[in-house]
Amino acid sequence: QVKLVESGGGLVQAGGSLRLSCAASGSIFSINAMGWYRQAPGKQRELVARITSVGSTNYADSVKGRFTISRDNAKNTVYLQLNSLKPEDTGVYYCNIATIGNGYWGQGTQVTVSS
Repeated sequence: QVKLVESGGGLVQAGGSLRLSCAASGSIFSINAMGWYRQAPGKQRELVARITSVGSTNYADSVKGRFTISRDNAKNTVYLQLNSLKPEDTGVYYCNIATIGNGYWGQGTQVTVSS
């Protein structure tokens, strides 16, 4: 079994920062991409940022220049640094990892940005 544990969400004022972490454990042999998605109330889940095993990244246009994704392969952990937060960044943030043939989701962590 693979387990993803997320942490770092919370309530922050607009312009503030947060750092999300997601640690993967269990029967993981090879992680390819790791990513963060978010889901705002009444909206579909959307990709926020993604990082491959060799460090290539891609971001949603709405977060480019404000969010930074990184990973520590030795710890099977992915991070998301959220800077210059806006109220529209509010939502549940989910970690996702892709291995060969499988994908796994975390339980989600709430990020709330007040105006």
